[in-house]
Amino acid sequence: MRIVCAPDSFKESMTAVEAAAAMRRGVHRVDPTITCELVPMADGGEGTAEALVAALDGEWVEVAVHDALGRPCTARLGYVPRTRLAVVEVAEAVGLARIDPAERDPWAADSRGVGELIRAALDRGATQVVVGLGGSAVNDAGTGMLVELGARFLDAQGRPVLAGARGLTSLAALDLGELDPRLAGVRFRIASDVTNPLLGEQGASAVYGPQKGATAEDVPALDAALARWADVVESALGREVREIPGAGAAGGLGAAFVAVTGATPESGVALVRDAVGLSGRITGADWVFTGEGGIDGQTASGKAPWGVAQAARAQSVPTVLFGGRVAEGAEALLGAGVVAVVPILRQVTDLPTALADGPVNLERAVATVTRLLLAGAAAGRGRPVPQPSAERSATHSRADSAPRTTET
Repeated sequence: MRIVCAPDSFKESMTAVEAAAAMRRGVHRVDPTITCELVPMADGGEGTAEALVAALDGEWVEVAVHDALGRPCTARLGYVPRTRLAVVEVAEAVGLARIDPAERDPWAADSRGVGELIRAALDRGATQVVVGLGGSAVNDAGTGMLVELGARFLDAQGRPVLAGARGLTSLAALDLGELDPRLAGVRFRIASDVTNPLLGEQGASAVYGPQKGATAEDVPALDAALARWADVVESALGREVREIPGAGAAGGLGAAFVAVTGATPESGVALVRDAVGLSGRITGADWVFTGEGGIDGQTASGKAPWGVAQAARAQSVPTVLFGGRVAEGAEALLGAGVVAVVPILRQVTDLPTALADGPVNLERAVATVTRLLLAGAAAGRGRPVPQPSAERSATHSRADSAPRTTET
């Protein structure tokens, strides 16, 4: 039997890499001879780089960058030397998680750190760059990123504008004469799980500005600043970007990538699925195990487990979904390649304990499902059902269940 373990992260409990390893441990508790192929997944947000680095045998590169408020920090860049593929997560450099809620300022925050990561990727010889747009603290339409890469955003007197969205209020011209020429030889793929345009009621400022510190009074002013950016950039480049789905992702970074690189925001899970070669790795498998922290009716709206299940369904391979929390509406997922949705918790507990015990709980749940699958297969062949004595004790220590380095 061969099982493909392709989970997303279980937020605040396990990375996708750790979840895949826990799944394998669960399978091997029941039958160590079962082949498990680990394919950590993501949907374009946080965890995308880790999933791709693990699945593609890549490496991590630490880069000195600046966070959204201009403070020096260190961020990671994923790199796959074999294919010269770099993976940049916006949140690594200018993520909300780096900024205390009391310090968040959508007028001052800028995306310079993203440009520093991209420049580091170019320095390593990248010819492909995957960018995950989730979790940013910025609302500057990628201006800081592009300045770091050689662009000049100027006011009416030809002077560089201030950093952040505040500078966009005086923007009058764009000069790309000194843009890093290496960008022309790179294929950018932009992973996003949102389809918001740049402007308006569904735009970057209105929808995501408040979580970045914008007040009700700030939102229309921020939207006007982004509109000014769009007027200048579209006029300079002869390319309309403001209405493209995903242009509003990451405070307008989606629009910046569309404008300067020609990339179009893509479904994050589809991009990751293709990049890790998921379909090929499912070929010939007997089962696919996937999951994430929460499974509900929205899982079918572009979430990683659903994308995995549909890739498996295309090859008639059944899928089991595991969730830290299985909420109302999850039953709607059954029947479209998904044969079961399994909660990993065995008893009521508080959230901190559930998160801490996530790897143990997932391992146990997978062991239970694996035992049932083997029992069903044995019964179907008229053979004795395997006895549980072959598996390790279910009371093994938490230390023994801690995430380990895994192969892919």
